[in-house]
Amino acid sequence: MTCEHGTRRVTRTELDGSVTVIADSYRGRRLNSPNDVVVKSDNSIWFSDPHYGIMTDYEGFRAEQELPCHVYRVEPSGKIEAVLADFACPNGLAFSPDESRLYVADTGRMFSSDSRHIRVFDVAPDGRLAGGEVFCAINPGCADGFRMDDDGNLWSSAADGVHCLAPDGHLMGKILVPETVSNLCFGGRAKHQLFIAATTSIYAITLNRSGAQNP
Repeated sequence: MTCEHGTRRVTRTELDGSVTVIADSYRGRRLNSPNDVVVKSDNSIWFSDPHYGIMTDYEGFRAEQELPCHVYRVEPSGKIEAVLADFACPNGLAFSPDESRLYVADTGRMFSSDSRHIRVFDVAPDGRLAGGEVFCAINPGCADGFRMDDDGNLWSSAADGVHCLAPDGHLMGKILVPETVSNLCFGGRAKHQLFIAATTSIYAITLNRSGAQNP
């Protein structure tokens, strides 16, 4: 699954190398610049759509904004629905290990003083969301991409590296990196290696935790 700023769409690359477009518009209007995506165990696809890729030519191509900045869900049937509409600019997102909670970062509008934090929502069996309280604020920097481990801890990007937050939102510790971190993921055979995407480098570290898998 890929979020494409330049083409303003979400795609899936198939095993034979062909590309399937999952979403590029909503109610006849072009998406802004899909940023992060996660697939739930029921095969629904959830993605954030901030405007960063169309505000300048730096991350995409400057263009007129046709839609607000929403979080969307694409059902296995292909139906797309805006599920969260009260964000300045939604960014990273991830489900808890049992998929009962959805975490979504709000990194604020470009060149603004919007609050930058991660919010958490309860997920009903039918996919409806409730709640939305602030889970934590990342400082320094902001939560761009993040992932969950098997114990329900959240590992978030930050300006000084990676922050590990407990299920109640308190900061457990940091992995300091000499560059600003934008995203990360678990990998390796046991899913206990953390791969970290920073400004100019990719870092890796072996942990005593494993990345969360679909229930």
